[in-house]
Amino acid sequence: MLLSHGYAMSAAVDFSKISVTEKSGSRSLGRSLEFSWALRDGLEVTAFTEEQEALVVKSWNSMKTNAGELGRKFFLRIFEIAPSAKNLFKFLKDSDIPIEQNPKLKPHAMTVFVMTCESAVQLRKAGKVAVRDSNLKDLGANHFKYGVADEHFEVTKYALLETIKEAVPEMWSPEMKNAWGEAYDQLTAAIKNEMKPPSQISQGKNIEK
Repeated sequence: MLLSHGYAMSAAVDFSKISVTEKSGSRSLGRSLEFSWALRDGLEVTAFTEEQEALVVKSWNSMKTNAGELGRKFFLRIFEIAPSAKNLFKFLKDSDIPIEQNPKLKPHAMTVFVMTCESAVQLRKAGKVAVRDSNLKDLGANHFKYGVADEHFEVTKYALLETIKEAVPEMWSPEMKNAWGEAYDQLTAAIKNEMKPPSQISQGKNIEK
């Protein structure tokens, strides 16, 4: 589950028994999907190719004018897969308003969606993961604080790829899926690398001084 800097989550959710229905049937996401980022700890990631960059840029250029609505669909897909995920977000957990009507959902979802997509677009040129209007240390600290786990990232990846697939069906291909998947994997690997307890963060700051 990717968080934008500034929005609070309220508690950890167990995603280990979530099932996802696809054309091939229903399968347990936590047990059946290989966590593609699992071998990326320590930022041991593969190079993002020029071809992958072109696919990501082309599709993002088509999507970004509708980023608000796509971000909303992205998060609604997450909640469709894992309804309990709404309990992670205080502005949803404590609200009697239906999720799709909550006025705070769209701006938060758009922030996360745009951050994720723009991180993918600049990945090859920057040569590293970078995020807009925030930094990886803050994102890592937030994800650690609220107990974001392996399964959260995988559910979010599935929802992201499905959202993009529906947004640009005429462009979608196995190669585009792999490009977006690779970019997302590198973003989550970078965030996971910064998911440290406050004591380690403080020690790191002292060393930098």
